[in-house]
Amino acid sequence: MNKTLSLTLRRAVLFIFCSLAATSVYAAKSIEIAGTLVPAGTKKDITINIAASDNDPATFIPITVINGKHDGLTLATVAGVHGYEYISIAATEKWAASLSPDTLSGALIIVRLAHIPAFEERSVYVNPYDRKNLNRSFPGSNNGTQTERIAHAISTQIVANADFLIDLHSGDGAEWLAPFVGVYGGPLATDYEKAMDVAMHFGFPNIVTYQMKTQKQVDTRRSLNRQGVAQGIPTLLVEIGENGSTDSAYVDALISGLNNTLVKLGISANTPVSEASSNAINTFVGTTSVPVTASGIWYPRQSMGRKITKGEVLGEIKDYFGNLVQEVKAPASGYALYGLAGLLRLKRVKV
Repeated sequence: MNKTLSLTLRRAVLFIFCSLAATSVYAAKSIEIAGTLVPAGTKKDITINIAASDNDPATFIPITVINGKHDGLTLATVAGVHGYEYISIAATEKWAASLSPDTLSGALIIVRLAHIPAFEERSVYVNPYDRKNLNRSFPGSNNGTQTERIAHAISTQIVANADFLIDLHSGDGAEWLAPFVGVYGGPLATDYEKAMDVAMHFGFPNIVTYQMKTQKQVDTRRSLNRQGVAQGIPTLLVEIGENGSTDSAYVDALISGLNNTLVKLGISANTPVSEASSNAINTFVGTTSVPVTASGIWYPRQSMGRKITKGEVLGEIKDYFGNLVQEVKAPASGYALYGLAGLLRLKRVKV
């Protein structure tokens, strides 16, 4: 596996690469979620209610549980952690409608849209009430702000009932990205081999492995995928689609990957759909960030996944009068995997 760089531009210019966790427990005949029992061989829509607090309103999480006729693993998938990432939401709706418990061994816990308040208020990164990023708020708290209460419900009702977790994302707002699967490994991860096997057969061209070596690494601004690591189950991060798109090609590619996962986990006996050849898969390890030293408007040279070389100009930052304040260059050769399209404000990062 090659040690390389992948470019990210989110407030700063960032480079990305990654690892995973895994487990293997068989689902019981019946599954109970939020007080609702789902017997084997049935499919049920469930609403997880999130109570109001003194400072913010009540909300809910819509999920679908599909409990197969035969025993097997329980896979949890979570869409819409960020409310503007429409590909994961659209693909989940179409995928859930296509599945029947009659053909499954094991169970699926499908979170259709994790962050309803952000979706309804068109809030790109954060909750509209407490201004917190759900994907940095796990494990959450039942007595916390709205974001923390949502995170707590997902941790205790979804992740806690799963044997394998997939966190579904896409390019938010004006983010571009090349499709990739993130795999979590290292001494704190669980069953990395199983997670990597699923990733290799998902059908996406890029795999990033994240090494979970310290508890601080897992706990700091904990994301949903790191919550999977913390709770001891194999976990994948999946990213596809960009710029708030609902492109059907992205939707169908994500559904194909999820169906391949069902086959690899033994939940479905179907033949896998088209997969990327292992020879065509790029694998990356580690993450390197490139903070910018000036604030202003970001003008990228390109907004697409591509190889880059050290010293290559990635874009420019201009002030609000159009004057150049920083030319951003690649600090090393690698692969631009993910970033921000213009025109967007970038903020100087203190170092």
